[in-house]
Amino acid sequence: MLAQLSAILMQYIDAAMAGALGADASAAIGLVSSSTWVLMSLQHALGIGFTVQTAHAAGAGDKDRAKNLLCNSLICSTVFCLFILMTGVCLSFKLPLWLGASPQIYSDAFWYFLIFCLSGPFYEAVFLMSGMLQCTGNMRLPAVLNALMCILDIIFNWIFIFGFKLGVKGAAIGSAVSAVIIAAVICSYTFFKSDYLKISGFKKFFLDTASIKKAVNLGFPVALQSSAFSAALAVVTKIIAPLGSVSLAANSFATTAESLCYMPGYGIQEAATTLTGQSWGAKRKDLVSSFGRITVIYGMLVMGITGILMYFVCPYIFKFITPDVQVQLLSVKILRIELFAEPLFGASIVAMGVLRGKGDTLVPGLLNLFSLWVVRLSLSFILVRPYGLTGIWIAMAAELCFRGVIMLLRMRFGLYKD
Repeated sequence: MLAQLSAILMQYIDAAMAGALGADASAAIGLVSSSTWVLMSLQHALGIGFTVQTAHAAGAGDKDRAKNLLCNSLICSTVFCLFILMTGVCLSFKLPLWLGASPQIYSDAFWYFLIFCLSGPFYEAVFLMSGMLQCTGNMRLPAVLNALMCILDIIFNWIFIFGFKLGVKGAAIGSAVSAVIIAAVICSYTFFKSDYLKISGFKKFFLDTASIKKAVNLGFPVALQSSAFSAALAVVTKIIAPLGSVSLAANSFATTAESLCYMPGYGIQEAATTLTGQSWGAKRKDLVSSFGRITVIYGMLVMGITGILMYFVCPYIFKFITPDVQVQLLSVKILRIELFAEPLFGASIVAMGVLRGKGDTLVPGLLNLFSLWVVRLSLSFILVRPYGLTGIWIAMAAELCFRGVIMLLRMRFGLYKD
């Protein structure tokens, strides 16, 4: 949870620093943010396929297999990330126009997305090594290093945004430099210091085609779900773009603020994946059941509490992020609508982690896609005309509740199937 919260704090600082430059700067970042999520989700998917197998190996006490999985994951992820990088760079020139960017925000949106694409492999290295360490039981170091990345992001953002006066480009560069430093540190620790994964004493590396194939099989549904999920958010952004810079900025800021509620859920999801994955690898289905119930209930409680707190403190958060009063008021209005869905949103997040630890990724991914593309998008198209941005967030709240219910049903009836 600390690692996830530190990542959210980075977003708050980025948003606040960019927000000081005006609504157009915030709108430029908000316009391409869903597209950055698409690329990041694709990169993460293959890594998830390896981390699940590493959790199973750790549960079975097989250190050599875990180390070989680490080496295979790094090779495969590097190749895949370079492909994603080149694809993103090729798309960066046209993407803001496809999303409906106005002339005054096109340049900032283009540069922000381009710099993000170039730094993608370093973000993935941090994600992959964090996942490998977590799946072998080391939850503390990834949290500390992610918190350190947050601190470095503040420092470098200040330097590049205000010191070198690079504006939105400076926000992207500051975050990229932070990711490069932390990627170097966490990779060094994993390969040379980790009690479970360090390569000293490793008997023999070999390209494990069976594990790679399994990683692809596990990761492909995650990639499909995540990319389609992010693509749907891009469609929503396209719907919002004609509403103007104030709506784009408010949508971006409200999404950032809401993440303070749901990112603890993703922290619990990672713990759930580790616990159920190790239990499944040790062939302890009783522990799979127990950990599944505990983590889901915990996730719902935590996100319900954070939702209540956010309802009252969000006006102060938006005053911190942006000086624009119109953006502040609209951000508060739309966020408070969605906060009522936080408990069931938490159920969907953690249940996905429980099922992922067991190796069940296809059906949950399809259920999530149905929820987003059929429920949220259809409601968004219906409600945006009479209610504007408010209608988009009403659709979001309804869809998150629906998603929580169907994921709980999947966990109830699909958790124990081999």
